[in-house]
Amino acid sequence: MIDVRKSLRGGGEVSINMGPMIDMVFLLLIFFVVTTSFVRETGIEVQRSTAATAGVNQHATIMLGVSAAGHIYFEGKRVDVRSVRGLIERALADDPEAGVVVVADKNSSTGVVVQAMDQCRLAGAQSVSLAASREGIQ
Repeated sequence: MIDVRKSLRGGGEVSINMGPMIDMVFLLLIFFVVTTSFVRETGIEVQRSTAATAGVNQHATIMLGVSAAGHIYFEGKRVDVRSVRGLIERALADDPEAGVVVVADKNSSTGVVVQAMDQCRLAGAQSVSLAASREGIQ
């Protein structure tokens, strides 16, 4: 409590408590870290097929990559086709509205791509799509 008589006479020392300000700064920092959305990539470089009707998806997506050799990648790590379902289920637990985009190399085997897409649907993904570049744009 501030002693008004002492402060008017000039006898008291005035101090500023920095504790609440530091607490507020840390709370803001935690808020921004928690609410930041991070971009997830497949972790591999692929040559996408082109399509005249390719569009841009603005919603949160889960990326799954298929290389030309037929290897599947999720968040930069090579995974087996049997583990895709569990990984997608965990990713959908974080964001149930997210769609899955399979980014497949244009030289990859269709069988592997179909297996990956099937595992995504079995995991409960409502929207599973195949990434492509718009014709004329690489």
